[in-house]
Amino acid sequence: MTDVTNTESTNRISRTDIENKLRSIQELIQGRLKDEKQTLVGAAVGAGFIAVLVAYFAGRRRGRKKSAFVEIRRG
Repeated sequence: MTDVTNTESTNRISRTDIENKLRSIQELIQGRLKDEKQTLVGAAVGAGFIAVLVAYFAGRRRGRKKSAFVEIRRG
C-alpha cells in the first residue's frame, strides 16, 4: 500500500493556489461581463424605443376613436 501521509503532503493545496484560481475565474467572468454588458445595453435601448412607439401609436388610435367630428354649417 502507499503511504497516505506522503501523498497528502505532495498534493497539498496552498493559499496561493486558491488565490490564483479565484483570480483567473474572476478575470474570466469580468471579460464575459464586459462583452455581454454592451449587448444588454443595446437591447434595452431598442426595447425602450419600441415601447415608446407602441404607446404613441396606441394613444393616437385611441384619440381618433374617441374624438368627435363636429361640422359647422353657416347658412
